[in-house]
Amino acid sequence: MTHIAKGLLCAGVAILFAAAIGCTKLPPPPPLAQLNPQQMQGHDLYQAYCAQCHNDRTNEPLNGQSLRGIFKKQYLESGAPANDDRVMDVILYGRPMMPAVGGRMTPQEREDLLAYLHTL
Repeated sequence: MTHIAKGLLCAGVAILFAAAIGCTKLPPPPPLAQLNPQQMQGHDLYQAYCAQCHNDRTNEPLNGQSLRGIFKKQYLESGAPANDDRVMDVILYGRPMMPAVGGRMTPQEREDLLAYLHTL
């Protein structure tokens, strides 16, 4: 293979990889003033249980990954599908570096937290 062909092949692979991992710019989350009561309750729960380790309104990681756009991606960082069931599993059971916090919440509070995460 010529150097040009190898270069084009590498560039193509890089472009496909970038597209697969989601190099798209996320729209900003809506202002807090635009959230409904359930989403605002979820924001309050987020502040109590999640904000010390996860940013929500920026892409910058804190102690854990940023949760901005968590449901706008196809997969979570773990490789699991980015859907309500998988996110709820993480909230309920934790991850290696994340404590389980869902057991300290009522089922309604967990739903409120999910509603807020969907706004990100």
